[in-house]
Amino acid sequence: MRKRLLVVLFSFIPLIAVAETIVVLGDSISAAYGMPLESGWVNLLSQRLDKKYPGRFEVVNASVSGDTTAGGLMRLPSLLEQHQPDLVVVELGGNDGLRGMSLSAMRSNLATMIELSQQQGAEVILISVDLPTSYGIHFNRRFQQIFDQLETSYRVPRLALGFDQLNDRNLIQEDGIHPTAAAQPILLDAVWPLIVGG
Repeated sequence: MRKRLLVVLFSFIPLIAVAETIVVLGDSISAAYGMPLESGWVNLLSQRLDKKYPGRFEVVNASVSGDTTAGGLMRLPSLLEQHQPDLVVVELGGNDGLRGMSLSAMRSNLATMIELSQQQGAEVILISVDLPTSYGIHFNRRFQQIFDQLETSYRVPRLALGFDQLNDRNLIQEDGIHPTAAAQPILLDAVWPLIVGG
């Protein structure tokens, strides 16, 4: 039996009624690292939406492998201007944590991305990932608390993906961090309820 990702929905607001253009601003998790781009969960989201709601949605994958919250914040204004999205999915922060970057700066960057998106009239979904256990329980807790605080302060739907639950070797690449192509439908299934409500 395939083991699913540990998924925690801190807030749940289906966004299907308002979202027509969706921008996914993420890092390697959303940029299909180590596989063809069309195999990634973002492209699978576009395909599923088009199958269920033909011609209604445009999904823009603005994810860059290795990106940090600082990089995402730098790129976001032009993305908002160009695409005028109804929904922005922010999946950033993992590289900040992996590189031991300032958590307060990470929080500030994520908060500004949420604020900029909301000011442009877009809804926001916030996605966080677990760091490897080797980073220590205290740092990992502080890392996750940033997302807890943002979810509460801005009242945005938040999804936590626990990649330590992907203990099937077919679901994690050899680096021990990135999901494989086989794991991408699981990622999509995790995000899907926040967009369509089930």
